[in-house]
Amino acid sequence: MSFYQLEKNERNQLVQKIYADILSDLKSKNTQSILLYFSDEDTYIRKTAYLSIGKLFIQQHHLQKQIIEQLDVLLQHEDFHVRQTTVNAAGEIGKHNFESVQYIFDTALFDQHHAPRNAVIGSIKKMGEENPTPILSWAQQYLHHTDKEIRREICHGIELRGRKYPQDILPLLQQLENDPTKRVSKTLVHVLGQISYKKGCLQTVVEHLKTWQNKVLVEAALEEIIDVHERYKNFAVLTQEQAIEYIHKNYR
Repeated sequence: MSFYQLEKNERNQLVQKIYADILSDLKSKNTQSILLYFSDEDTYIRKTAYLSIGKLFIQQHHLQKQIIEQLDVLLQHEDFHVRQTTVNAAGEIGKHNFESVQYIFDTALFDQHHAPRNAVIGSIKKMGEENPTPILSWAQQYLHHTDKEIRREICHGIELRGRKYPQDILPLLQQLENDPTKRVSKTLVHVLGQISYKKGCLQTVVEHLKTWQNKVLVEAALEEIIDVHERYKNFAVLTQEQAIEYIHKNYR
């Protein structure tokens, strides 16, 4: 039976059990329960497990070294689910202490399977919201990596920080404006759209785009921004018509 097929009180009991089992593993320097939960087919079981790791890292200071050592071992596991969940667990820790888990992202970014790599993107997003300075500094070093997928994944990963604070990531995004790979450029245009529709964001994005040299890409980004204001009209501060008017007055 999957996590969300359980009754609410049963789910709560399972969450407590997973936490307790993982705590027991860490105290005994074992991985039996951790592996069981990290490899589970149910996404929500794995999520409960990596959230438990994050909580334990904060709550049980004396176990922090043991947690990092366990994650180091689990990152090498043959099961991609285990590696994926390890990265997500590191993401929970990185919201508070990125330096202790940075090496996990340096490794997982090049994982042979897409799931751990996607977990890196998701982790960059959640860490960047709460602990942006070291995350963006780390992301910077990969913006010009020779592997186009690395550049694309980093571009995508810093997006969430930009939804509230576009000024924090626009200088990084600008470094990709002349990227020769279409897949990277498409992601860049997508991200520029995603960071444009909340309060005050359109103005910040448009003002920064004035400094960009690749006018073809900028035009594509502006079209995406206009389209986003329609697609996300229930969440956007401005209507599509207001966004068009602002762009015409302030950019074109």
